[in-house]
Amino acid sequence: MAGGNPLSVGREIAVDLGTANTLIFVKGQGLVLNEPSMVAVDTRSGAVVAVGHEARRMRGRTPKNIRLVRPLKDGVIADFPLCEEMFKQFLQRVSTSRWIKPTLMVAVPSEVTGVERRAVQDAAEFAGAKRPVYIIEEAMAAAIGAGLPIHEPSANLIVDIGGGTTEVAVISLGGIVTATSVRVGGDALNNIITAGFKRAFKIDIGENTAEEVKIHLGSAWPLAQEVVGDVGGRDTATGLPRTQEVTTNQVREILDEGVNKIIDAIKKTLERTPPELAADVISHGLHLAGGGALLTGLVERVTHETGIQAFIAREPLLSVVMGAGLSLDNLDYYKGSANQGEA
Repeated sequence: MAGGNPLSVGREIAVDLGTANTLIFVKGQGLVLNEPSMVAVDTRSGAVVAVGHEARRMRGRTPKNIRLVRPLKDGVIADFPLCEEMFKQFLQRVSTSRWIKPTLMVAVPSEVTGVERRAVQDAAEFAGAKRPVYIIEEAMAAAIGAGLPIHEPSANLIVDIGGGTTEVAVISLGGIVTATSVRVGGDALNNIITAGFKRAFKIDIGENTAEEVKIHLGSAWPLAQEVVGDVGGRDTATGLPRTQEVTTNQVREILDEGVNKIIDAIKKTLERTPPELAADVISHGLHLAGGGALLTGLVERVTHETGIQAFIAREPLLSVVMGAGLSLDNLDYYKGSANQGEA
């Protein structure tokens, strides 16, 4: 269930505070919220007028006094006050109690700085969470959510392609052996499409259109049958509306820059993996999670480039939040991460 009426829920909550979307899991309830990480602000008063789905519906249609803001960039908080307010409103939607503060587990990119980690914990506390706020690395959460046997003495390779970052990690015996985090994800791919259309076709397209192009015409590997589509935008020379015919092959060439960065992160992680564990990865394959895992042909491209069979995780969009939710059963293990933020 996403949004809706407040729920009378338990007191242990997991949050995937993502660049593109925020997802909330409540122990005993499952997934209770999945909304865009977006805030609409009145520039005259500074007041927040909408968050989540309501704010996103305003995109491209706002009057001059309404500004749409995404408080997170590249997986970390970029606008602290607006992130706090968004987080607070989301948490209020899934809890009716003002007196009992919930225990929160929040997923963050693996290479966040101490300052960035503390900012997430501060935002969670402002939103109403009990101290300490627990932290789990997104790659670990994604592996748990994907159902990988992370506690066994063999290696598992997870690639979580989110809105702001791609997290690549080799996990064995319940810990991350080596990891790489690159600030390339679904948002960067959209930006690459926008820039590519301007460069190749002399047409400006909006963020919504770039997302649609990525979903319907984007790919990372040649298709059995290439598709042609019409994309509407604004001619850069005349400023007038224009429709451009594009092929899936042309879009794939534009996306290649971003796809290569994701593959380079996978290769970099593999190069740093101990030989014994690398052999496990070759045997078990690697798993793709996050919304970016759904890019057409990415499985085939990663398999070809790395020589390791790639698979899409079950429910890739939910892997991180579900893994963080399952980790609520083992809070003692994450006490260290909570205390780091308090130091």
